[in-house]
Amino acid sequence: MLIAAYLIGSIPSAIVVAKLLGLPDPRTTGSSNPGATNVLRYAGKTAAALTLAGDVAKGAVVIALVRSLAADPLVVALAGLAVFLGHLYPVFFGFRGGKGVATALGVWLVLAPAVGALLLATWLAVALVSRYSSLAALSAALLAPVYVWWLAPLGVYIALGAAMSLLLLWRHRTNIRNLLAGTETRIGAKPRSAADH
Repeated sequence: MLIAAYLIGSIPSAIVVAKLLGLPDPRTTGSSNPGATNVLRYAGKTAAALTLAGDVAKGAVVIALVRSLAADPLVVALAGLAVFLGHLYPVFFGFRGGKGVATALGVWLVLAPAVGALLLATWLAVALVSRYSSLAALSAALLAPVYVWWLAPLGVYIALGAAMSLLLLWRHRTNIRNLLAGTETRIGAKPRSAADH
């Protein structure tokens, strides 16, 4: 199940959507990140929405399937981590994947719906105020372990939340530098460099 979860996570929604719609490969244009934010910048809202839906669905489907097959919370949590790692480091594309925000959301929306709802609300609130997708993702990542501890206080779930948050922070390290330097690209604007979110 864990291998299957990883392989499902490795399916790159942004690349699939780009091929289906006849768009450039997201790894070769814009910020070069195969995620919904980059797709939005160069391909528009429809392509971005499809990419976002695909990435969220990966996490949600894996958790739903594993839960139906295994009641052990440890197995479910490990499957959540596996699908998340698959998105970050996809075996099909040289282990160069996205940043994992949407897939992590999909995991939590099924694993602990209240946590998922709070994470989504946090991302939307910060994104609306700041217009920075990366800052919204970082805010949600920092608060995720707190939300899990509060609403789903199971040891393995808290560990999963902490692990995913640390990986999200690591994947956004360039964005953190850009935010501190005042050079991060806002939502809807064209990226300044290939390192932007």
